[in-house]
Amino acid sequence: MRIRNVAFVEGASAFFFDDQRAIKRGAAHDGFAYAGKPVTEGFVRVRQPGKAISVVIELENGRIAAGDCAAVQYSGAGGRDPLLDPARYIPYLEKNLRPVLVGLELDSFRKSATMLDNLRFPDPAPGHASDRGSGDPSASENEPKRLHTALRYGLTQALLAARAEATGKLMTEVVAEEWKLPLIPQAIPIFGQSGDDRYANAEKMILKGVDALPHALINTVDEKLGRDGGKLKEYLRWLARRIEALRMDPLYAPAIHVDVYGTIGQIFGDDPEKVADYVAGLEADAAPFTLYVEGPVDVEEKQRQIEALAAITRRLASAGSSVKIVADEWCNTLEDIRDFADAASCHMIQIKTPDLGGLQDIVDAVLYCKAKGVEAYQGGTCNETDLSARACVHLAMASRPERMLAKPGMGFDEGFCLVKNEMARIGAALRMKK
Repeated sequence: MRIRNVAFVEGASAFFFDDQRAIKRGAAHDGFAYAGKPVTEGFVRVRQPGKAISVVIELENGRIAAGDCAAVQYSGAGGRDPLLDPARYIPYLEKNLRPVLVGLELDSFRKSATMLDNLRFPDPAPGHASDRGSGDPSASENEPKRLHTALRYGLTQALLAARAEATGKLMTEVVAEEWKLPLIPQAIPIFGQSGDDRYANAEKMILKGVDALPHALINTVDEKLGRDGGKLKEYLRWLARRIEALRMDPLYAPAIHVDVYGTIGQIFGDDPEKVADYVAGLEADAAPFTLYVEGPVDVEEKQRQIEALAAITRRLASAGSSVKIVADEWCNTLEDIRDFADAASCHMIQIKTPDLGGLQDIVDAVLYCKAKGVEAYQGGTCNETDLSARACVHLAMASRPERMLAKPGMGFDEGFCLVKNEMARIGAALRMKK
């Protein structure tokens, strides 16, 4: 089955692009917006509307398949590619990708996805990071580069959906077949993301029995962590009490997973021993629930980040702490994930799906983590779309990470509904086909 036609159209993502560096440097809330000037290249405001690009494919048989190019909320930070600007990238796609896609034979998803990975074109946006480590960072912007991660993300979604349409299979069946994985109809544990409404949304998660919660968006020191870390400790104690008070099932014991965006490192000068000792102390605050702490430090460089997280992880082990460390910043690509896993730098790795680019790398990342004994968290961003989230559910049902993010959006309910229901439908379809 060949591709007859393709279209690229601007769409809206489910949240906003935020300048993480500006927020860390003290940009204050101004209602829903942020006050102050952006500091990351490409931003015109600290918070600006999220955008997406839909890739719509028409097959020879008239069937339609689609995928959404989407980028993370904190684009341009932590070694990631810059903002996804449809005004820049749609003409780029029309010029460079249309000739590649029209007439393409869809005989294998992995084959077509790998072909996209190998393409190189001059990139229209500044600050492109997809070729980190493969060339001179001072090279001309006109030098041919890999496609922006968000473009590969949406293009491979469309190719996977097209292959499924061409073969009459579910996307999860295509993945399982091409990676030789067993098809298991059981759902993957879901991780809820509260956004700034960390109290009301956490209570919603408890009432709905979410497997891991609440993320909590601890991205500033003064407002959310506390200069001595006391605000986070207080929040964890509140959360543990609310789980026990509100749970519908007395046996319900979710993992508590908070993302602190390197703020713990900020109050301890990124000293691994001091950070680890503070993190170990959080265990009592979260008791009796298992605690995961994502991004305790952000030292602004990949190798230093690996070393810092590894030192924290070792210190926790020597102290007999059960708190688990989750890697996120500077762990973006498949290569990064392999490096973090090989170094035993953490207990869990977030596979932030738009940052990996092609869907094939997401599957490979989950399988690599599992092979290395590192928990795989197939994450993503609130700034995705319904289509990208559904595609990710199909990947997760085939590759079986330890948990998957409820996405998109920051309202929790909508993303949870979308991910949970798509899992249930896939499971039902697989059972019917047996």
